[in-house]
Amino acid sequence: MQEIPQKTQGVVFRTVTQEEEGGRIDNYLMRVLKGVPKSMIYRILRKGEVRVNKKRAKPELKLKTNDEIRIPPIRVTQAPVILPSTKLDKVSSLKDAVLYENDGLIVINKPAFMPVHGGSGVAYGLIEALRALRPEARYLELAHRLDRDTSGCIIIAKKRSTLRALHEQFREKDMQKQYLALVCGSFSNRIKRVDAPLLKNTLSSGERFVRVDEALGKPSVTDFNVREKFKDLTLVEAYPRTGRTHQIRVHLAYKKHPILGDDKYGDREYDKVYKELGLTRMFLHAEKITFTDPVINKDITITAPLPKELSNLLAKIREKEVKND
Repeated sequence: MQEIPQKTQGVVFRTVTQEEEGGRIDNYLMRVLKGVPKSMIYRILRKGEVRVNKKRAKPELKLKTNDEIRIPPIRVTQAPVILPSTKLDKVSSLKDAVLYENDGLIVINKPAFMPVHGGSGVAYGLIEALRALRPEARYLELAHRLDRDTSGCIIIAKKRSTLRALHEQFREKDMQKQYLALVCGSFSNRIKRVDAPLLKNTLSSGERFVRVDEALGKPSVTDFNVREKFKDLTLVEAYPRTGRTHQIRVHLAYKKHPILGDDKYGDREYDKVYKELGLTRMFLHAEKITFTDPVINKDITITAPLPKELSNLLAKIREKEVKND
């Protein structure tokens, strides 16, 4: 095995530029500390070793122009990120996953099982794959995130100014996301909104688990609409009005309608039944995203078609229901 050269940098002080204003400190560190695992970045943030204007910085801290960032001594890998050969087919498929692109941004139909970035034992993610596919690109940054097991629309900014504009839309709730989820049981048409505060816990392994907590949770709202009903399942549209971790998954489980195939918050007995019909993953897909494109200053809606494994499963469920009628 070839040894990867490393070096330990001393304490570094960096000043936030106007172009970098508005970004989160965790995303900033991932960009400037190339070769450092995401898990290590969150560890030094959690321990308070990263300081912004001499104060401890939480991962979600938004940076401002002229903020002074203290980065502690850290071991940095000198080798470039190499994408695993076993994943090259999926990485190459990203070329065909582009739904929309211009000079400022890309919208991609992210495949399931691909994390949005590397870390926590994962060597690469969507953003690393894109940078490997487009080495000439000077700037590629995630505008938002999707769970590893969730497929569908995700926006990548190609300019810092575009990223700031998109983040502003997120803050002002001018951006609308529509997800499609297949859930256990008969989801009531009367459930139009779930307003339940969510509390996130991060285990020592880095795994995240979220629960409803009325006392300590952060405000979390998701709207729902029933699209199609089956005997023991319901296809629902979900519209998150806030952006909490695992929000849709936890809100649905809280209402006793967990998402089919959700290995963290789901119902394993339901999953067993539908694995026979081809269930291979969590049935959650970011189907549409509506926002103002900062480049053309127009509202656009981008739609990501259902992946074959999900559309095929739906077809088999419909076929089964017809046979049983």
